[in-house]
Amino acid sequence: MAAISTFEGKTGNNLVDALRPRERELLVSHLQSWPGEVGRTLQMPGSRVEWAYFPIGKAMVSYRVTFGDGREVETALIGREGAVGGIVSQGHLPAFALAVVLFGGTFARISLTDLEAIKAREPAIDSLFNRYADCLLAQVFQASACNAAHSIQQRAARWLVAASERTGSDELTLTQDQLAGLLGVGRSYTTRVIGRFKAEGVVDTQRGRLTVVDHAHLAAMACDCNDVVRSHFNTVLKGVYPDP
Repeated sequence: MAAISTFEGKTGNNLVDALRPRERELLVSHLQSWPGEVGRTLQMPGSRVEWAYFPIGKAMVSYRVTFGDGREVETALIGREGAVGGIVSQGHLPAFALAVVLFGGTFARISLTDLEAIKAREPAIDSLFNRYADCLLAQVFQASACNAAHSIQQRAARWLVAASERTGSDELTLTQDQLAGLLGVGRSYTTRVIGRFKAEGVVDTQRGRLTVVDHAHLAAMACDCNDVVRSHFNTVLKGVYPDP
């Protein structure tokens, strides 16, 4: 069972903290602290969505599409700039994608029943989440185009840059097998790509960990998809996407 905790002031989730103090105080008064261990499932495809989750600090969630043969491919990465769950839907609709905690940490969560009541009472909160939904859709669109148009090296570099920015950390608890699965490619491809990154001096590896050593160089090796998503966030929700 989640421990109920009263958040005071800012939460550490940029989306919630973008609200003006009065609206933020109203939302925060209904939030629970939820311990998000690595691998914990927030929603399953077809399951009834009951909660909205807000990653805090280094916590991060991977949205994935599952295939009949058991494969899972990531479609969106959600960190402290966003939320997971039914933040814009009216009612408790079934989930389409799998949502799994990728990097563990504390989450704030709210029941959709409470969230719907708060959005009806405060249009500013409803507007904020509608604008975030626009940003999330843009991220999914861009990821789809990226998967079709860019090399595995560019995509891997883009993913590592995005994860580093959204967690605020250069140390990512991630194996090369996991990265391959998230990108939807074979392990041999990511082994070669990470080997190239190491040779260029942009990343280092230890057991179960990837460390970004040279963020600027790694960003230069990536496609511009992360920049495009960040730019859209800054247009629609200025200040919510973490600074690089």
